[in-house]
Amino acid sequence: MLPTPVFAAVLAPLVVWRMVSRVRRLTTRQRSKTWRHRTTLVFFPLLLAVLAVFSIDTNPIALAGLAAGLPVGAVLGRIAIGKTRFEQVGDDFFFTPHARIGLAVALLFMARMAWRGYEFLMLGSFEHREFVTSPVTLVIFGVLAGYYISYALGLLAWRKRTAPPAPAAPHS
Repeated sequence: MLPTPVFAAVLAPLVVWRMVSRVRRLTTRQRSKTWRHRTTLVFFPLLLAVLAVFSIDTNPIALAGLAAGLPVGAVLGRIAIGKTRFEQVGDDFFFTPHARIGLAVALLFMARMAWRGYEFLMLGSFEHREFVTSPVTLVIFGVLAGYYISYALGLLAWRKRTAPPAPAAPHS
């Protein structure tokens, strides 16, 4: 296994790159792709289920934290979708997310992951087993997951409302 400083030096640029790309995506106009919204609706519930399974046996309080964060995130996602700017240009659909809410949720999660990463690296990988079962971490992840699930549902609902009507079948 790589020594901790080497591991951190290799991982840090990747993490910073992902954080910058995430922040950029939350503040700029994006093309709406239904496959991406549907992927969010599959990925986050699966990840929630995995975290719930880990938490049930190791830390039931963390599971309660996850459950508490979900509705908070869902409400934030609903508010954000209401403040999102939607556009249709020809056959293409675009949206500009409400930056403040999305950034707040993303930065909260990134700050928690940075703190957990610091603890992980300082305490050593084998001595800090509850990395993903901390109640605070799972509350924050619940907020993030609730936000993205709610937002993806809102985007799909918008796409469904603005989709052109299907051509009528010819009658013989």
